[in-house]
Amino acid sequence: MRQPNEPSTGRQIGVSLALLVIDFMLIAWSVYGVGIAGWADSYESDGVVPTSASRAASQALWLLCGGAVLTGGGLLALGWRIPGIVQLVVLFGGAVLVSSMASAG
Repeated sequence: MRQPNEPSTGRQIGVSLALLVIDFMLIAWSVYGVGIAGWADSYESDGVVPTSASRAASQALWLLCGGAVLTGGGLLALGWRIPGIVQLVVLFGGAVLVSSMASAG
């Protein structure tokens, strides 16, 4: 049952959808950055130094995980359960995707 000071389910779903658009844009930007860095590495990699793709993946991983903790955790702390859980799941899922791209290359 909904608490008196808790936001309505409709409002939470609306906020979730708005944040989902931003999340997917951030994940797409991260995947693109890692992909371009991997493509560039294929032309200049000597295998001695860490590749720029692994550095880009590491930065994207920190960005996505940090965003998940800050936004998801913050929303959960404010009592916004639906958008908080959506943020945690989507951004951590994006972080797994980006990290798997770096390890596959």
